[in-house]
Amino acid sequence: MPAGQSAVAEIPDKIFFKIGEVARLAELKPYVLRYWETEFGVLKPKKSRSGQRLYKRSDVELVLRIKTLLKERKFTIAGARAELRKGRVVPATGEDSDTVRLAPASEPKALIPSGEGSVAADADLIERVRVQDELLRHLRSELDRLRDLVRSQMPPV
Repeated sequence: MPAGQSAVAEIPDKIFFKIGEVARLAELKPYVLRYWETEFGVLKPKKSRSGQRLYKRSDVELVLRIKTLLKERKFTIAGARAELRKGRVVPATGEDSDTVRLAPASEPKALIPSGEGSVAADADLIERVRVQDELLRHLRSELDRLRDLVRSQMPPV
């Protein structure tokens, strides 16, 4: 396999998968999947009457996406959670609200290397967030001013 490419698990055409099947497909231990359920709120397999976890195909795809983020792209749990929240995971239409479907993957963003460069990058990010917060405060005050102006010019009811 060429460098930089990962093996994509072939997901069988089934409705439900038991935890052992998902673990084999993703090459993970079942306890890892149970742990990820606690860390990633979007990963919620249904449970049978006997308590057996039943993963849908979309759940299996999500497990594979999480594995890619954590194992290949070296994200932390918090970082992977944030990456999934950025819109990489979207609700599947016409299915349960717990069901998710992976959005088309975009080009991977360049990772900030650890070391001297990460401090400068963090300072730059903090400054951009501060400027955006300041702009939002200004816009809110302008909206409040405009609202008050409109209300003052409306005839009494």
